[in-house]
Amino acid sequence: MKGVILAGGLGTRLRPLTLVTNKHLLPVYDRPMVYYPIQCLLNAGINEILVVTGGEHAGDFLKLLKNGKHLGCRELHYTYQEGEGGIADALKLAEDFADGGKIVVVLGDNIIEKNIRRPVADFFSQPTGGKILLKEVPDPERFGVARLDGDRVAEILEKPADPPTNLAVVGIYMYDNDVFEICRSLKPSGRGELEITDVNNEYIRRGDLTFGVLDGWWTDAGTFDSLRRACDLVAEGGANHAETPGPPAPAPAAGPG
Repeated sequence: MKGVILAGGLGTRLRPLTLVTNKHLLPVYDRPMVYYPIQCLLNAGINEILVVTGGEHAGDFLKLLKNGKHLGCRELHYTYQEGEGGIADALKLAEDFADGGKIVVVLGDNIIEKNIRRPVADFFSQPTGGKILLKEVPDPERFGVARLDGDRVAEILEKPADPPTNLAVVGIYMYDNDVFEICRSLKPSGRGELEITDVNNEYIRRGDLTFGVLDGWWTDAGTFDSLRRACDLVAEGGANHAETPGPPAPAPAAGPG
């Protein structure tokens, strides 16, 4: 499998810091923010990675990450998102990179304590569909929230005023190649963007979305409060430490479609 890091956006909630740099290049304790999703993928055995970025500071990723060899990447690719079309719009740019296979998508401002090796292995064995990770949070109204029906996800609600659970959808998603056809079929939301929640709800409609519960702490770093929290968590206990990874995630066997 291959990994995709979505690191575009204007970072308006972190202005004025993001007037001079991309949000994902800001420091989280002792490392640039984008290092954490890269390490998340590497720890899962995924070392072919695409960074999707945009805006006037996109070239700074190349200055920082170069070809990724010093970080442990076998291949590091870049692509550029024009405009602000949303997460699912950015994901469409990964279709050629995916080359018909499964992908693991990480939002560039998401930081986890441990690793996703087990859910990635489970998804590799899953014949089709998608997989999401959930985590109990004290403020679910900030996130996409899962409504469960027994052992399945019945619906995902985006930033609900009255959340049905406290299970937030972590910004780590796993998809088969159907995700690109789904992204192309989406209509913009009220925000004028193609929403990743709509992608996940389409997989639910198809009866082809599984879920796991993330081990360890998780935070985004997209606001001043959450950025400070991320720095504190990393300083206190570390996050995504480099591990001795397993073998690179193999490409799934070719199948219909």
